[in-house]
Amino acid sequence: MLKDFKAFVLRGNVVDLAIAVVIGAAFGAVVTALVKDLLTPLIGIPGKADFSTLTFTINGSVFRYGDFINVVIAFVTIAAAVFFFVVRPINMLMERRRTEPDVESETRECPECLSNIPRAASRCAFCTAKVAPAA
Repeated sequence: MLKDFKAFVLRGNVVDLAIAVVIGAAFGAVVTALVKDLLTPLIGIPGKADFSTLTFTINGSVFRYGDFINVVIAFVTIAAAVFFFVVRPINMLMERRRTEPDVESETRECPECLSNIPRAASRCAFCTAKVAPAA
């Protein structure tokens, strides 16, 4: 039983997943600190940065809409920070490192089933129809 558990834990996927969770949690803390400590104070420059004290009351029930505004602002700024500081730079890096040719220039459309096939193909791999040579 212990041998099976050891084999399970040392399997590559489990270790990779554990590392991803730890790195993800650490990265989440970094992004949260970036937004809380650097980006959110920029919102407060022209006016008030903390809306948590904004409330209204109906029949004794207190609605803290200011706290909701704070959470929405935090979500939008975190999403923007992740997009502009992580997603866009990684996409640009991946685009520069891409080595495979553009798919559109290497394929053409099958006249029978409309799937993409190589330009040099004489038969469609999807519907097996004979196709004329590419011009």
